[in-house]
Amino acid sequence: MSRIFGSLALLLVWALVQAESTAFVNVNVLPMTSSEVLQARTVVVTRGKIAAIGPAGSTSLPRNAVVVDGTDRYLMPGLAEMHAHVPPTTSPDLERVLQLFVANGVTTVRGMLGKPGHLDLREAIARGETLGPRLVTSGPSFNGRSVDGADSAVAMVRQQHAAGYDFLKIHPGLSRFEFAAIAATANELRMPFAGHVPEDVGVLGALQAGIASIDHLDGYMQLLLPPDVDPSGGLGGFFGLLLAGAAQEQYIMPAAEATADAGVWNVPTQSLFEHVAMAIDPEVLAERPEMRYMPVATLRQWEERKREVIDDVSYDPAVAERAIDLRRQLILALHRAGDELLLGSDSPQVFNVPGFAIHRELQYLVGAGLSKESGIPTFRGGDGLWDKHGEPPMD
Repeated sequence: MSRIFGSLALLLVWALVQAESTAFVNVNVLPMTSSEVLQARTVVVTRGKIAAIGPAGSTSLPRNAVVVDGTDRYLMPGLAEMHAHVPPTTSPDLERVLQLFVANGVTTVRGMLGKPGHLDLREAIARGETLGPRLVTSGPSFNGRSVDGADSAVAMVRQQHAAGYDFLKIHPGLSRFEFAAIAATANELRMPFAGHVPEDVGVLGALQAGIASIDHLDGYMQLLLPPDVDPSGGLGGFFGLLLAGAAQEQYIMPAAEATADAGVWNVPTQSLFEHVAMAIDPEVLAERPEMRYMPVATLRQWEERKREVIDDVSYDPAVAERAIDLRRQLILALHRAGDELLLGSDSPQVFNVPGFAIHRELQYLVGAGLSKESGIPTFRGGDGLWDKHGEPPMD
């Protein structure tokens, strides 16, 4: 029954996309400009743009508009998944992943590990030929295996700019000189670069270089260490997980203020971190309702990945809990400092099912305290952004 319902929902979405005008009648609107819910409204969308919002009883409808009864339902702007991994266009999983995004209200996706085929996919979606969320895509990532020196980095930036990718994806493994060459060339071409913070660069170096967004709060745990603690010898586990015992809260607000002052955005992907780090049996996560939409083999891989973390001799549940808490404090501090936060989950990754994971991410951000703030949290997406370890398997 759920598969039949899902198919019908996607057919409805496709019909609405193709319609000249659509009218949502007697619906409750979440405007996102205030906390007020606009009740009993009619919203008219014509050629992909909102043409009218007014009282349900007095707003006229265009002739031949597709009418959707919104009674006892809610309408809000589409969600943006700002750290996603879109399968290659040759993958049998592509259609399912795109449809899961759309079915969950995700209308924009920032693809963080682009392939050449994604350029054509981006245009096919924009033309309405392929059902999927609007795609903003990087090219293949810059990492310790794809970049070999500063000259190689510069050439790769220019190639991706000429190819028409929207931004550059940074992965671990880059030297300080390679990263500097990428940043200088990207800034010259006015092409955003975003993603991980190379160990040899650090958060402060990335901020100074003009990185567009830092994803996963990568490098921040190291920034919370006192000066007498040496973070060398690796990244401290999964995004600094093993360093949490030595990290100190007093450094959180200065880190947040430095980020806000630099105008660099953050994509916390807190759901990914908590799913990996939390002391919970992976079989419990595998029983969540949305897991039915993932292949069994994928679920087994996710369970194995999590077991590798919690069964590791270095894993300490108390330190993991502290790492989660420190990240929550940092998220709230970034918001209070005026930093821009982007909504992203890194789906599909470790129990993050496309579309569903964005709803989970919102819950985790609420858990960090953002819902307790006065005003509207600054979740944004879309137009506003733009060692030889090798490419990591997770991100």
